[in-house]
Amino acid sequence: MRRRSECALLAFAAACAIATPFAAHAGAQVEERLAPSVVMGLQRSIADNPVPVNYMNRADVHAWLAAMSSRLATRFPDEAARTEFLATVHYEATRAGLDPQLVLGVIHHESNFRKYAISSADARGYMQVMPFWVRLIGSRDQNLFQVRTNLRYGCTILRHYLDVENGDLYRALGRYNGSLGQPEYPTAVMAAAKRYQADTSLAVRTSAPVAPR
Repeated sequence: MRRRSECALLAFAAACAIATPFAAHAGAQVEERLAPSVVMGLQRSIADNPVPVNYMNRADVHAWLAAMSSRLATRFPDEAARTEFLATVHYEATRAGLDPQLVLGVIHHESNFRKYAISSADARGYMQVMPFWVRLIGSRDQNLFQVRTNLRYGCTILRHYLDVENGDLYRALGRYNGSLGQPEYPTAVMAAAKRYQADTSLAVRTSAPVAPR
């Protein structure tokens, strides 16, 4: 009888987990007043340009996808969905002048690769984007649970914080998490990023973002 009750409890818990969005433990980015010129620049950065046709066939991209695919196989069992997700990560990261492995590290730590993750601060999606960003630089029809929208916002915001901090990655990550000056979050993200390294060193690009096409 006791075992039957335990099984019923486990079944109920599993059902709740399926019905309830995954609760992430992201921090709360601080909403700050932005200069009009900064707003305009960020708006250009989130312009909806899809991944170019044949992007995945580029030699460098194809090699990166092959290296990363096996590492995410358990999180994205469907190969086509996994490839599309990784191609979008690579494109949006590169477009923002970020290392794709760094972005995977942010996603790993922020949402554990859960598309519908919601934090206690209401940050949403893979990169745990705060909804106030849609009001500041986007439009109401943009859905932060849509993959490309979430990744584009996340990469754009992290790029913005890197620029604010003159390329200081640890401070930029602190701003992204709303924990500026505290080492725990940047350290955890960098450790997660190393899990997805395609080579022996994590080289974070701090060059200018690629202009939208």
